[in-house]
Amino acid sequence: MSEIVQAPSSSASGWSPGAVLRKLDRVWLAVLAVVAALAVLDPPQAWPSVVFTAEALWSILPFLLASVLLAAWTKATGLDQQIARATGGNPARVITLAALFGAMSPFCSCGVVPIIAALLAAGVPLAPVMAFWLASPLMDPQMFLLMLGEFGWPLTLAKAGAAVGLGLLGGAVTHALVRRGGLADAMRAGVGPKCCAAKKSLTPEPVTWRFWQTPERRGTFTVTSRDTGLFLLKWLTLAYLVESLMLAYVPAQMVGAWLGGDVWWAVPLAALVGIPSYLNGYAAVPTVAGLMELGMTPAAGLAFMLAGGVTSIPAAMAVFALVRRSVFALYVSLGLFGSLAASLLYLAWDVGAA
Repeated sequence: MSEIVQAPSSSASGWSPGAVLRKLDRVWLAVLAVVAALAVLDPPQAWPSVVFTAEALWSILPFLLASVLLAAWTKATGLDQQIARATGGNPARVITLAALFGAMSPFCSCGVVPIIAALLAAGVPLAPVMAFWLASPLMDPQMFLLMLGEFGWPLTLAKAGAAVGLGLLGGAVTHALVRRGGLADAMRAGVGPKCCAAKKSLTPEPVTWRFWQTPERRGTFTVTSRDTGLFLLKWLTLAYLVESLMLAYVPAQMVGAWLGGDVWWAVPLAALVGIPSYLNGYAAVPTVAGLMELGMTPAAGLAFMLAGGVTSIPAAMAVFALVRRSVFALYVSLGLFGSLAASLLYLAWDVGAA
């Protein structure tokens, strides 16, 4: 009796649907799933969301490329170890400079993520990175002038001061935690080089400026550029796609109805509502102006802009994928606490001035 030869099953050959799905990146699958769901459930919104995402990525492309190439260059040349040593000096001075520079830099909450990745990859200590990280999305010279024309001096100066203050607070708290042995490695495993790896070398190797002459260093540059670039691109794509949905489905009138009125809980509620419903920094200014016309108090408007600017869902998604959970939890906690504290201080000043 002859044996029956069976063809290999799809699972044995590695071509089963499950095996194929496991090989695909979950973030890109999520992007495709969101677009497909829009095409089925709300076709008129599908193309505007795709266009919004593409335009947002295009606007941030120079910063994305610069940060990726800078991270790869510092790693390939060995400059990351020298940077780590240079920024490991006087903590108060470095944190203060990082907070001030962050408040003057033109990066939104999503746009600052590539810069943070480059700084961490270069070996910059987490404390000044956190100071820059918290301050950067909240204020820049253009936003200052835009707010000044819309709200006047008191609220504009309050937000500028809160941006620097939040950066200083975040840097100081982070530095204290690091000194006590916490937050040893900021970046997730497998996401670029660990931020503290360069600091651990007491005698760093000399910088090799012409890294392309060494095959090993060329490989480091290529691999770091590819991995860091693809990682940031996929998460920022998903973040901007989510932001387009928030703009489409969270109307300002509804937020105004939640936050209107001079009640004690308006400020903390504004900080919480700002997280899921916040727009980008520039779009938030006319939006908050409209909400204030609907009854939102200036202090609640400040809380909405501060908390949402730091911890908005699109930015938080990219940050969560970049750093370890302990660092992410600290980032969100500092953003919420600092925003709430600054807004309550402004409320006390406003009530006292009235």
